[in-house]
Amino acid sequence: MRFDRLLLALLAAFSVVNAAAQTPAAEVKGEVKGEVVGRATVHTPESSLAVVAKGALVLPASVTGGAIFVGTMKDAPSQVVGKAPVVVFMHGSSGLALKAIGEWQLWLAGMGIASFAPNSFALPDRLTYKSPVAKDIYEKIHLLRRSEIDLATQAVNAAPWADRTRLVLAGTSEGATAVARYNAGLDTFAARMVFSWSCEDNYFVETHKTALPTDRPVLNVMSANDTFFSPSNPWLGNASATGHCGAELKNNKQAVVVLIPGAPHTLMNLPAARHATAGFLKDLFKL
Repeated sequence: MRFDRLLLALLAAFSVVNAAAQTPAAEVKGEVKGEVVGRATVHTPESSLAVVAKGALVLPASVTGGAIFVGTMKDAPSQVVGKAPVVVFMHGSSGLALKAIGEWQLWLAGMGIASFAPNSFALPDRLTYKSPVAKDIYEKIHLLRRSEIDLATQAVNAAPWADRTRLVLAGTSEGATAVARYNAGLDTFAARMVFSWSCEDNYFVETHKTALPTDRPVLNVMSANDTFFSPSNPWLGNASATGHCGAELKNNKQAVVVLIPGAPHTLMNLPAARHATAGFLKDLFKL
């Protein structure tokens, strides 16, 4: 792999942008409060099936033998002409309604890569939140999302279009927290991609519990002044935070950390993010 060292893409503008964006905690006036809607935090037998059946599936032309397939897992074509590497993608707290996810999956398909995103909102009355809320609320959601990785992996491994030797686990924000913490089936995934999660203690977790592998490629892409997980967030809850996974990846010689100054929280489709992702996956899958 060309990604043979920990790379911190600290662009020259980073220090200026980050300093301008950071608000000292002492200047924050009043208590910032979030809100919680819904109650369900554990999948039922029915929702366990639905989280897969209603998940977003995109298959490249090399699999279908014709046009790119865009749909749900339940509508996947029964006849395929080949197998493809697969990215299992964990969406963030906005769910699959976020337009950027579908755009990103189509972009992957253009490189010959299939992708599947389980649908966490297949759980009726699923708990949702507007941050910040209590840490125990977040932890219940993190457990829910971790269970969905297992459900998605089982489904992908049984699919006729999946090259099971070339699977990547990826996610953004809330979904990326589950990806970074996932410690089961470590041989299942050839690599991981963590978008918009910093692998650090902060308001979003009791402790970060990062379980990223040290012997497999990992890509972490962050906004240098991420709204939620960088020091620019006045209620981050960690005065020593760096806003990226560098500390947890320091012993991984196949890890890459990319910081993009001025980027929004949802950044997967930015040119800099796509460039880093494409290089990472093309090297990994020998495309």
